[in-house]
Amino acid sequence: MLSYLIRRSVFLVISLVVAMIVIFVLLRLLPGDPANALLSVDATPEQIAAARAQVGSDQPLTQQFATWAGHLLSGDLGSSYISTRPVGPEVGARLSVTLPLALLAFVLALMLALVIGITAAVKADRWYGILLSGFSQLGVAVPVFWVGVIMVWIFALQLGLLPSGGFPRDDWEDPGDALRSLALPVITIAIVMSASISRYVRSATLDVLGSDYLRTARAGGAGLTEALLRHGVRNGSVPVVAVLGIELSTTLLGAVVVESVFTLPGLGSMLLTGIQQHDYPNIQGVLVVSTLFVLIVGFLADIAQRIIDPRLRTSISGNR
Repeated sequence: MLSYLIRRSVFLVISLVVAMIVIFVLLRLLPGDPANALLSVDATPEQIAAARAQVGSDQPLTQQFATWAGHLLSGDLGSSYISTRPVGPEVGARLSVTLPLALLAFVLALMLALVIGITAAVKADRWYGILLSGFSQLGVAVPVFWVGVIMVWIFALQLGLLPSGGFPRDDWEDPGDALRSLALPVITIAIVMSASISRYVRSATLDVLGSDYLRTARAGGAGLTEALLRHGVRNGSVPVVAVLGIELSTTLLGAVVVESVFTLPGLGSMLLTGIQQHDYPNIQGVLVVSTLFVLIVGFLADIAQRIIDPRLRTSISGNR
């Protein structure tokens, strides 16, 4: 297990370095010079040269990358070309919206998916089991922004129970007000995500129900619930854990759509604004933080799988 942790950690670092290179190169392939964001239409050649020197776009790409990577290794994400404010604190402030949104939606979706998926598998021959299976299939096909619009129309416009969008100016100083602002976005993401996760929970539960060890436990006098809890959860959770890691990562990356619908000041809106303004430090800061989050979630999901299932701790050669 220790050797696996070391290998996996090295792979994590290599993946982050590769991601940094890809992010840097792809941004430089976009048409236009980032210095244009600082210039007017009738800028003189001297002004253009000064702006390019200010943002560093007059330097060779290798030198630009080395400078950015060096600052990044020291924890400096740079400063915005437009606002000149440090990117790191701005990303941290935006994370205070995006991260709770993603985590709350993930927890709610997981709770719903477990109930829906297990019920749909155990009661597959009942009408409500079939109905729940249909919900999971339909939910995967429905766009998240469409669900968001429906949630706004019902709970904000028709019932007036929750705000239709925005976030308190004082951030989390009033937790109740902040949670009210996140309620509809969280429900929106959870509905779509739970439909996707419940399909995998249903499939894993069906595999467990058809297994020999569960039939043996039932033959020994254990009830279905007891047999599932004692013998089925550990075996059925291994494939689901991998899916959960992917879903949690997707939630953070897909926040740009939900934050646009509900006008939330999170990482998604910061990324969109950065792209529109060619503000490379903002774009790179958001992408690097998001990529790091995805890699860490994948790392933790792999570790969790090996903790749950001891068979995964054995390598192909038979060494642990």
